[in-house]
Amino acid sequence: MLEMEQETQKSKTQNFYDQIADVHGLLMKINRYRKSVAEFLTSFELNLDENSLVLDAGSGTGIVTQGFYDAGFPFKKIVALDLSSNLLKISREEFEKDEKISSEKIALAQGNVLQLPFADATFDLLVTCGVLEYVPLDAGLREMARVMKTGARLVLIPVKPSLVGTVLEILYKFKTHPLEDVRRVAGQYFNIVGDYTFPITEPIGWSKIIFVLERK
Repeated sequence: MLEMEQETQKSKTQNFYDQIADVHGLLMKINRYRKSVAEFLTSFELNLDENSLVLDAGSGTGIVTQGFYDAGFPFKKIVALDLSSNLLKISREEFEKDEKISSEKIALAQGNVLQLPFADATFDLLVTCGVLEYVPLDAGLREMARVMKTGARLVLIPVKPSLVGTVLEILYKFKTHPLEDVRRVAGQYFNIVGDYTFPITEPIGWSKIIFVLERK
């Protein structure tokens, strides 16, 4: 029964984002998510080198992946994974237009964050933004932890409870997890290295917060 419910939710979410992909991409650009994410990542030690593998889980239109590129970290390859084929199509087009991005260092994958198509302990860094709101929190964090190496960092950017967060819940058809639940559940799989609140002058700060977690 639980598997059927998860498959139904997966189908609804996929169809929803397939339909709104273009509008969603435009909103992400207007809100300057790329710049905000890049500035945060630049200020934090992520312990990466030229052999590091990175996963953007729930990559959407590729804004977070582009922000990671802008931060200038060394890495071998980044995988941008999303459930929506239309969002992946848009992200591919964005990457091809972006002179900073090398096609040899990026891979696109369609998949579900509850069933990531990767082996255990694959990634040195995982970033995810506004994705766990669509899935059971424990199941999502457990699956992300599975594909991460011990000591790898997870940059988690959840929707925080707020007026803007409530509006987004209605528009994007998800449910915000209380931040105390995020901390509690994350503690089962990760050490919480830190959290970060965006300045109120940055649109991303109206709805998002960042947790930096380390795989146990």
